[in-house]
Amino acid sequence: MKYPKEYLNEIKLRLKVSQVVGKSVQLKKRGKEFIGLSPFKSEKTPSFTVNDDKEFYHCFSTGEHGNIFDFLMKTRSMGFGEAVKTLASEAGMQPYRFTKFDQKKDLRFQTYKKIFSDYSNYFCKQLFAENNKEALNYLFSRGLSREIIEEFNLGYVPWKNSFYEILSKNYSEEEINATGLYFKNEKTGKFVDRFNSRIIFPVNNIAGDTIAFGGRIIKDSKLAKYINSPETEFYKKGNMIFNLDKAKDLRTETDDVLIVEGYMDVVSVYSAGIKNVIANSGTALTERQINLIWKFFSNPIICLDGDESGQKAAERIAERLFSLINEKNKIYFSIMPDNQDPDDYIKKNGKDGLSKLLEQKEIIQSFIWNYQLNKIDRNNPYEVSKFEKEIKRLSYSIQDETLKKYVLEDFLEKIKKLTPIQNSRTNYNYHNFRKKKDYKILEETKILHRKRQNFSKTEIIEFSILFIILNYFEIASQKTEELSKIKFINDKTENLKNEIITYLIEDNNKESFDLKINSKNFNIINQINENSNIQIITKNKSDYEISDLLDELIQDYKNQGNLKKIESLEQKLINNLDENSYSELIKLKSQINRE
Repeated sequence: MKYPKEYLNEIKLRLKVSQVVGKSVQLKKRGKEFIGLSPFKSEKTPSFTVNDDKEFYHCFSTGEHGNIFDFLMKTRSMGFGEAVKTLASEAGMQPYRFTKFDQKKDLRFQTYKKIFSDYSNYFCKQLFAENNKEALNYLFSRGLSREIIEEFNLGYVPWKNSFYEILSKNYSEEEINATGLYFKNEKTGKFVDRFNSRIIFPVNNIAGDTIAFGGRIIKDSKLAKYINSPETEFYKKGNMIFNLDKAKDLRTETDDVLIVEGYMDVVSVYSAGIKNVIANSGTALTERQINLIWKFFSNPIICLDGDESGQKAAERIAERLFSLINEKNKIYFSIMPDNQDPDDYIKKNGKDGLSKLLEQKEIIQSFIWNYQLNKIDRNNPYEVSKFEKEIKRLSYSIQDETLKKYVLEDFLEKIKKLTPIQNSRTNYNYHNFRKKKDYKILEETKILHRKRQNFSKTEIIEFSILFIILNYFEIASQKTEELSKIKFINDKTENLKNEIITYLIEDNNKESFDLKINSKNFNIINQINENSNIQIITKNKSDYEISDLLDELIQDYKNQGNLKKIESLEQKLINNLDENSYSELIKLKSQINRE
């Protein structure tokens, strides 16, 4: 039995010839082609060529010629069916099974495509009809030419059109309903066009077949500005990329592809001359989508709107996809300025302006670092602590074990330099492995740093706990049990803590507490006031917030044993990156997370 032509074509579209051949032949780029030594004959001078654009290889010394299926059949002694199964798996596709179900499904797909083709072609013509000038003028006002409109086969669906009746002459109600193009009005029993009064954007699979639409309303309305086709048997939003069918043809010219948010952004940027542009079809960018994009482009650049929602969407995408990066497949980010979207920006600045902006793109780990860092108060140790934990959590999520080690090492070095207490004279704004931008530390922070150099991080926390219980008598009175369970490493601070706890339990008089405790422990209390890093944080805080802060300090102190082990291992990794230390660090981190 024969494989469907569409199935074989999709495998070839997803896999470059050089990608398949390159696993067994060492290839070198020469112009638009690759050359290498023939796998069919022993030779010293390369006579074997691969052309990804034309989807074939050719050996001049033996005359062997073919596509990716032929190559596996001839070099691995496979049958055609085995070659198809092997390459389908490599392309991330399900194996084709020659069952009656598969054959019927293929027939349904052929009908499905024909209905979409008929619908698209009909309403593309409607766009240019005399009575639909408003829709055409709208597209012209957005800067689109007739050539671009026709290249994308954009259309317009007039209100109360009769195309359902035309379709029903050639297709059954079940076949039409399977496309999701119409829904039934329960009151009238009639079928209503889902895209009524909308400009439609055909959404194609990578073979160029239209299998869904996006629709934009052109009049002021309470209806949603954009809608998409519902999911069907052959259209899954999380698998589709708008305009990838066109953009993929540039994969031999560039490793970059621009990912924008909307259909109009794609068409506008494309019409300005940047053809390697796609959109994620009205959904959050999924793992399946990025893996499909990586089949064609190794350096996608996510370019979302410059407003707050666009930036938050970019952050969510970065955190969701960070675990998938590897040395071959990367992700970059470029955020539009001044609340603009790519359509606005390219109209104002042109192709060259957008190209220059994209040159400033940030690699994903740089984008995550800067975005997270800009959200925190760097003078607040608790916010810095949460920042560090989040950066480490994201690093541990990377699936590529080798890359994980080096990204973690780089982050640890930046974290080490983030604050003065962590042995750095300058703060650090991490930028893209390309440049380091130091920021000025406040003079008072420098003074505090110099004073505290003689104390460990553990002692600083001890000072902070004591500062609160010395200055917030009522709150300390409620925490005697928790305070009794921790033991300070410094004898002087431990003795002072125990003395305070005893006094709090036996006598609740604030004035006598101040007289007895302060006069007896003047030197150590003066040291606490000078070296605790908590004074600024407690200013203008409510009792409730101070109580929470004390709880956090106590918990931090309890965790110091494991934290010291982690810091020791991290330092060891920075100085000497070895598998044993790395495994031990991951194991300990997992243990702490469980606790």
